Amino acid sequence: MKKKIIVIGCGFGGLQFVNHLKKGKFDIMVIDKINHHQFPPLFYQVAASQIEPATISFPIRKIFQKRRDVRIRLAQVLSVNSEKKEIDTNIGSFTYDYLVIATGTRTNFYGNKEIEQHTLGLKSTYQSIKVRNSTLLNFEKILYSEDKEALNNIVIVGGGATGVELAGAFAEMKEEVLPKDYPNIDSTKVNVYLLEGGPHTLASMSPFAQKYSETYLRSMNVIVKTNTLVQQYDGETITLNNGETIRSKSVIWSAGVQGNSIGGIPEESLLRNGRIKVDRFNRVEGLTDVFAVGDVAYMETEKYPKGHPQLANVAIGQGKNLAKNLNHIGSGSKELKEYEYRNLGTMATVGRNKAVVDLPFVKFKGRFAWFVWMFLHLMLILSVRNKLVIFINWAWNYFSRNNSLRLILKDND
Repeated sequence: MKKKIIVIGCGFGGLQFVNHLKKGKFDIMVIDKINHHQFPPLFYQVAASQIEPATISFPIRKIFQKRRDVRIRLAQVLSVNSEKKEIDTNIGSFTYDYLVIATGTRTNFYGNKEIEQHTLGLKSTYQSIKVRNSTLLNFEKILYSEDKEALNNIVIVGGGATGVELAGAFAEMKEEVLPKDYPNIDSTKVNVYLLEGGPHTLASMSPFAQKYSETYLRSMNVIVKTNTLVQQYDGETITLNNGETIRSKSVIWSAGVQGNSIGGIPEESLLRNGRIKVDRFNRVEGLTDVFAVGDVAYMETEKYPKGHPQLANVAIGQGKNLAKNLNHIGSGSKELKEYEYRNLGTMATVGRNKAVVDLPFVKFKGRFAWFVWMFLHLMLILSVRNKLVIFINWAWNYFSRNNSLRLILKDND
């Protein structure tokens, strides 16, 4: 009888895990809250009206269309019972032989309910659409509102890759889109702010990348404020730790993430930020036959004593390694391979011809770095069709600087 494997979440880690399991060897069930795999590195481009959401969203049933050993369930997982080897969901309970948690992360508001209520996150395709709608609606409101100050200020909180890339995209929108689509808006009064709590943007990258990312942003007239924390935001006014205030109707929060843990995980295996402690085989500490991969997993190694960075390459590598180990177990082999992250480099784009790349052996910036960033991200896109559509969009935007993707998609409420 085939062993039952349940995979919770179909992000980078969950998808690669299932793809590398031997076909027909296991009875696999993939459970997710949404029916599509998402591509988080390009959420910011959806938010800035540069690409359509469908190009970075891939239906899970389509992905596994040819895998008769894979079943899909659209559900919310509530808890795991490791003693019964069972999970409880909003559509019923399911038993397993092996459980793989690949639930990823969500936005961390650090317990501030007011900020959570009034700001916009950027952790899903749907949230990206909400940011796009909100930004475009605010441009429409500027045309007839008497008090324009709060509408004129776009504020991004968090100077990591997402914040830097989004700030650059909005800066380009301000310079290239507003004068064409909204000639009656004084674009010189529209401001893009990037607020970072640490001393530099791109804190996880090299000083080289930090320096040039800030240089690029300032050259694009982004107002970069480092060593700056948001204390309060009531939907109209942001209060900073230095006492300064900024009026804004558009605040995007990308200042941190927390793991999407589920009930039933032992408290001693959970960190405060929701990540789950795992051993070198991605087995959850304190549990048997329960594993976690990707951003939700926290694995300490000699090279990474504080855990691996929450990057797509880590999730992909952990998913592949765990699949190979379970394939070996299913074949009767006890030889398991520990996971070891090989750092292939990190990168971030700021805008057209502006990017920074950190490789283990070299660091570079500018146009070539931008082309490298585009090529590598295109390679990670799942379908050939979507690769082609995104490439055509990028090429058209590069030469025309005038795409036509600025749709406000919402109910008429």
